[in-house]
Amino acid sequence: MAITVRKNFPVTGLSCASCAANVEKTLSGQPGVKSATVNYASSTVWVEYNPETTTPPGLRSVVQSSGYDILTDEEEANQQTTIALRESEILRWKTIGASILTIPIVLLGMFLMDFPYANWIMLVLATPVVFWFGRNFFVNAFKQLKHGSTNMDTLVALSTGIAFFFSLINTVFPHLLMTASGHPPIYFEASAVIIVFILLGKLLEERAKSNTSSAIKKLIGLQPDSVTFVNEDGSEAIMAVSSVQIDNLLRVKPGERIPVDGEITEGSSFVDESSITGEPMAAEKICGSKVFAGTINQRGSFVLKARKVGSETLLARIILMVQEAQGSKPAVQKLVDKIASVFVPLVIGLAIITLISWMIFGGAQPLPQALLAMVSVLIIACPCALGLATPTAIMVGIGKGAEHGILIKDAHGLELSHRINAIVLDKTGTITMGKPTVTDWIWQTEDLSLVKQVILSIESQSEHPLASAIASSLNGEGTESKLITDFQSITGRGLVATFDGVTYNIGNELLMRETGIVLTEEEKEKAYELQEQAKTVLFVGRNGEIQVIIAIADQIKPSSVTAIEHLRSKGIEIHMLTGDNEHTAASIANQTGITKYKAGFLPEDKAAYIQALQKEGKIVAMVGDGINDSLAMAQADVSIAMGNGSDIAMDVAKMTIVSSNLDSISLAIELSKQTILTIRQNLFWAFIYNLIGIPIAAGILYPFTGFMLNPMIAGAAMALSSVSVVSNSLRLKLKKMNVSS
Repeated sequence: MAITVRKNFPVTGLSCASCAANVEKTLSGQPGVKSATVNYASSTVWVEYNPETTTPPGLRSVVQSSGYDILTDEEEANQQTTIALRESEILRWKTIGASILTIPIVLLGMFLMDFPYANWIMLVLATPVVFWFGRNFFVNAFKQLKHGSTNMDTLVALSTGIAFFFSLINTVFPHLLMTASGHPPIYFEASAVIIVFILLGKLLEERAKSNTSSAIKKLIGLQPDSVTFVNEDGSEAIMAVSSVQIDNLLRVKPGERIPVDGEITEGSSFVDESSITGEPMAAEKICGSKVFAGTINQRGSFVLKARKVGSETLLARIILMVQEAQGSKPAVQKLVDKIASVFVPLVIGLAIITLISWMIFGGAQPLPQALLAMVSVLIIACPCALGLATPTAIMVGIGKGAEHGILIKDAHGLELSHRINAIVLDKTGTITMGKPTVTDWIWQTEDLSLVKQVILSIESQSEHPLASAIASSLNGEGTESKLITDFQSITGRGLVATFDGVTYNIGNELLMRETGIVLTEEEKEKAYELQEQAKTVLFVGRNGEIQVIIAIADQIKPSSVTAIEHLRSKGIEIHMLTGDNEHTAASIANQTGITKYKAGFLPEDKAAYIQALQKEGKIVAMVGDGINDSLAMAQADVSIAMGNGSDIAMDVAKMTIVSSNLDSISLAIELSKQTILTIRQNLFWAFIYNLIGIPIAAGILYPFTGFMLNPMIAGAAMALSSVSVVSNSLRLKLKKMNVSS
């Protein structure tokens, strides 16, 4: 069996979804290529090929011959962002320049036709608009022609080009096709306006696509560039992380990111593993504990032995899987792209048929009528209304979402949200607040003030995350600290210290037993009751007795229970996945009414779970807030981030809930329903307009009524169709959204 490799290459020269399809088709047809998938949004292509049969330079040569390019050189690929920014800036100035020149053309063509030398002035102004600012439409149309295919650029080039040259002939030879009004038909304003509309649409599209790769860059940025090597003689040296090999010893100092997956051989610390598990509390690490690349060491220093390096680390695998999930094809292609692939060649064919029909049946002087009819067909069938149908509705929908605290980054997510029938929720930071807080103080002593002061003094010296929660709670009450002595931190048990000759113990039940403190049955029962609520229970002992029982938990957000109920009322399945333990997961699920949950899940497990739901035919949304959720988000059909979460989660997500209130998900689903309805209405009217307008422009009424559509009226009808589509989209702003609808 032939061994294949799978690589991701940046693509340049893509102007529409049809271009992406052409690149896929070109690469897929090459010997040795097993598959090729182009992601138009990120301008990249995943290619799986046999390196013995073909090579990246060979693939590039084939793509270049079809009018596009792929960046197979690593140095070139790193410049993809710079190239995209430069092209976006050029497009912006083209749009501005074309708009400035088009305004006087419209004024002359529509309102000041008797102005001296009006036609010549419009010719001078329209020439740079069509052939300089709009030259890419003609270049891309020619590329498609060479390979026997068409796209929206083809129709834009034909309609604007024919309208321009038709007007040019009538300007140079004004009596050749003189109409009854005494004016030769001039359509410079139609050709210029079409160019401006399409440039504006492309500019908006580029802006929407501009940040698709930032999440990957931030994930890559989690791995440090350098690392401290520990040599056999005990000396240390700073070297590049790329030089690390399996079994090398590395020192990780406080505050540093762990460079590779490994096992601690010396020292101990607490490690922030939220990038892997999503849990807010740092994990205690001692000799023999496993640590992962990209996680953050807190205050302690330790030595680890490298077990997995480079592309084998858990972080590297997450990065690769996010890239692949983002680059995969959605299950449903955009409706407009499918229609356009049929619409463009159909219109061209109708225009040619119109020309031939008039030449045959047009009477003694058929040429003027034939040209007028053909130009009318191409102008009235300009794809402006079709092109505006989706983006205008999406723009209004995105704006309306922002008003309700829903930031929508990806239009595809907005389009799909109304079809969601399964939602996967992360626990920490999504259903819960995302940080440990003290929920209960159960006092067993009357000496509250002194005990509080001593507890604050002891906890302030600890590095444990639970200590921070207790200290924060007491600081919030204005408690003052005391001077303590003989402070000890006992791993896996708690803290011991002395104040005024009295020993205080703060920790779990095991520490209490080891220090001679026996819990009463009432205290045990109370502790068990708190633990059943997924709370961590600590005891404070003094003089052989319990002074206080402290319960700490990551509390459920006040809005989570009602939000989950609203989603269930819509017939949506709710699933909860967490890296936390089974006991805590069960408690949270019970309190929120979730029946389907899984505990102890790593990022890969979450992604696999979502993939399994998708294989059942579910449209799955993933809601999370951490780096550890990014892989599952990339796999999901719709990804939603909490606004108080990590930047990477928000970069990967198609939507961000600013308030972190789960009820906003119901609003997002309702907004999606309204937006999709508006898009369908827009497409309906765009095609009804063409269905009626094209036959009239072709002259179907002429044999019966003698009516022949003037291309000027066709241009006005084209503009009216665009206005109607935009107006219908603006109606979306007036519609109300209800969580329970």
